[in-house]
Amino acid sequence: MKVTLSETGATVDAHDLGPLLGLDPAEVPLKMRSGEITSRSEQGVDEDAGRVRLTFWYAGQRVRLVCDLDGVVVKTTRIRSKS
Repeated sequence: MKVTLSETGATVDAHDLGPLLGLDPAEVPLKMRSGEITSRSEQGVDEDAGRVRLTFWYAGQRVRLVCDLDGVVVKTTRIRSKS
């Protein structure tokens, strides 16, 4: 999986993100626009310099992608809330 990084932010293909959130990729843009999927992007500092962390929240779960500055995902985590 690869993330597209630019000066204005990061882009993850819906075909990559959808399955991580348990969604059909076609649902991802709609749910992002409606605010059902929220996200945050953070630049690494100190020992994490050269990394970018992207976090997505949807329906009681969190998906986190850590990538290098070329956009190559080096770590993926997914946590679901307990019901």
